[in-house]
Amino acid sequence: YLQLPADLTKMHLTDTPHPQVTHVPSSQSGCSIASDSGSSSLSDIYQATESEMGDVDLTGLPEAPVDSEDEEEEEDEDIDRTSDPLLGRDVVRECLEKEPADKTDDDIEQLLEFMHQLPAFANMTMSVRRELCSVMIFEVVEQAGAIILEDGQELDSWYVILNGTVEISYPDGKSESLCMGNSFGITPSLDKQYMNGVVRTKVDDCQFVCIAQQDYWRILNHVEKNTHKVEEEGEIVMVKEHRELDRSGTRKGHIVIKATPERLIMHLIEEHSIVDPTYIEDFLLTYRTFLTSPLEVGNKLLEWFTVDSLRDKVTRVVLLWVNNHFNDFEGDPAMTRFLEEFEKNLEDTKMKGHLRLLNIACAAKAKWRQITLQKPSRDSPLFFSLLGGSDKGFGIFVETVEMGSKAAEAGLKRGDQV
Repeated sequence: YLQLPADLTKMHLTDTPHPQVTHVPSSQSGCSIASDSGSSSLSDIYQATESEMGDVDLTGLPEAPVDSEDEEEEEDEDIDRTSDPLLGRDVVRECLEKEPADKTDDDIEQLLEFMHQLPAFANMTMSVRRELCSVMIFEVVEQAGAIILEDGQELDSWYVILNGTVEISYPDGKSESLCMGNSFGITPSLDKQYMNGVVRTKVDDCQFVCIAQQDYWRILNHVEKNTHKVEEEGEIVMVKEHRELDRSGTRKGHIVIKATPERLIMHLIEEHSIVDPTYIEDFLLTYRTFLTSPLEVGNKLLEWFTVDSLRDKVTRVVLLWVNNHFNDFEGDPAMTRFLEEFEKNLEDTKMKGHLRLLNIACAAKAKWRQITLQKPSRDSPLFFSLLGGSDKGFGIFVETVEMGSKAAEAGLKRGDQV
C-alpha cells in the first residue's frame, strides 16, 4: 500500500476512493470505543485498516533481497552500542575537550543534548544554551581536597559541575556542598567580582565546564535581540525566540516560547517556522496544562472552519488530534458531539478525501470491548437504536443512545459498532 505521509500538507487528496479501502460509514466518526492513547503518525491509520481489506494478490511483483540474520544481529549490536550511556558520556567528553573554535555543529548539538538536563541551564532559552556550549572550556581536577578558588580571589569565569562534588566554606563557618549540575562563580556582569569563601573538591576526578566572564555576560545580556514580542492593546501576548539550527543560516526562524492561552490556540492555524515544525503536535500534547476544557480549542476550530482559507489547516489539526489523542473524544460526550459536527461540516463542503481520513483514523483507534445490558423483561425498551446491516451494505452501528438510560450507564455510545 502507499503510505500516507505524516504531514498532511504534502498529501494529495482526491474525491475518488482508494480502490482497496473499504469506506467506513459516517457514523463511525463518532466512535467512542476505547483506544490506545499513544501518539502516532497518520501513516499508521492507513496500515491499521489493512486487516479489514482482505488478502491482497501479490503475484507478479518483483522479489527483493532480504537481509540475512547475521546482518540483523550486527544492526542490533550497533543499536546496543549507541544506546550505552557510558558511550554517550565518552562522546560528550570528546566534544568538550575540543577547543571552542574547533567545535562543529554536531559537537554543539551533542553538548546541547547533555547540558539541557543540568539545573544550571534549566531556565535558559535554547539559543542561550547553544551559544554557551560553543564557548565552554572543559577542566578536570583529579585530586580531592584541591582548592579551586580562594576567599577574596577575583573571579573571571562561571563554573558548572559535570562530575564530582565541591564544598564552599564561607568565612562565617558555614559550608555548602554542590554536585553535578550546580554552578558557582561570577554573575552575568562585567564588574569586578570576588569569591566569598573557599571552593575545594570533595572527591577525586571532579569535572567542570568554564565560561569566561566576557562570554557569559555577552550571551546572557544579548538575549533581547533574539526575541520578538507580540503586543495587542498594549499587552504582550506572545514571545518568540530566534533560533538557528545550523551555522549555514538555511534553517533559522522564530519559535514560540511563551504566550497567552488564546494566542497559543490561534497559532495553530498560523504559518509555522521551519525551526518549529511540530507545534501542532506539541500543543495537542500539552494543552491540558493551561486550558480547562478541550472545547475551548474545538469551538475555535469550528469557527475557523467557516473561513475558506483556513479550512485545510483546521482539518489537519483535527486529524492529528483524533489520531494521536482519540481518548480526548471517546471519554467526553461534548467532544464526541464536536467530532460529529465537524464531520457534518466536511460532508457539507464536499471534502470527501479528508472525511475518509477522519473515518479511517476513528476506525484505526477503536478497540473491542464488551458491554452487558440487563432488561427486566423481553418487552422492555432498549433505549438505543441501530443503523446499518446487510441491506445497507455496511456494518451495524449504534445510532442514538437515550441520555441517562441503562444503556448509557452501561457505556454504550453513539458510533459504537456491534
